[in-house]
Amino acid sequence: MSARDVIGDRGGLAILVDPARTTPAAASELAARAAGEGVAALLIGNSFGAEDASAVARAMRAGAGGVPVLQFPATASQLVADVDAVLLLSLVSGRNAQYLVEEHVRAVPFFARHPEVQPISTAYVLVDGGVVTSVESVSQTRPLPSDKPELVFAHVRAASLIGMRATYVDAGSGATRPVSPALVSAAREATTGPLFVGGGVRAPDAVRAARDAGADFVVVGTLVERDGARRVRALASAARP
Repeated sequence: MSARDVIGDRGGLAILVDPARTTPAAASELAARAAGEGVAALLIGNSFGAEDASAVARAMRAGAGGVPVLQFPATASQLVADVDAVLLLSLVSGRNAQYLVEEHVRAVPFFARHPEVQPISTAYVLVDGGVVTSVESVSQTRPLPSDKPELVFAHVRAASLIGMRATYVDAGSGATRPVSPALVSAAREATTGPLFVGGGVRAPDAVRAARDAGADFVVVGTLVERDGARRVRALASAARP
């Protein structure tokens, strides 16, 4: 099964839910609202994990109405079975072996126990979003410069050459600026697989700019957390093909 078989090939808005900051009831309500507004995917994850992640994931699937629920894990210990697929991230922009391969080794028993959960090998590319984000601090890796699209291209192309099926270019949660269209275009040129772009997206215009530059999925998390589901309609509309 290909990545696009799991997540579809039209793309659009993807909402990232932090299970440490969201109750199951709120997650179910948000998922239902998102499904009704045409959101393309729901993601669950953060840099630190959460005790109620399984309950939040179950609630999201219950409310999602068929919208795929994908986990965005930092470590193998965070994996939960109540999702459609896992973005199995390799932090290719860094050189910390724990996030290049070690967590994947630790994830083997989970996928053996849960063959129904689809792993999607994903090149994770962290770029400078103007602040030191949780991802940078936890992973102990430096982001790629925001003004060097050739570096993004090289990292994404290398990941594609070794068989990674999807790409996630991220400025990080709380970034003060989103991934620039030039970097999105560079990533798009480097791969034919699904391309996720997130971090620092605060307005429909930023969503549209990322889509126009080649992103399949534009990921929004902090904005929806802060302003609630009322923002979903405008963001989803801006992300439509």
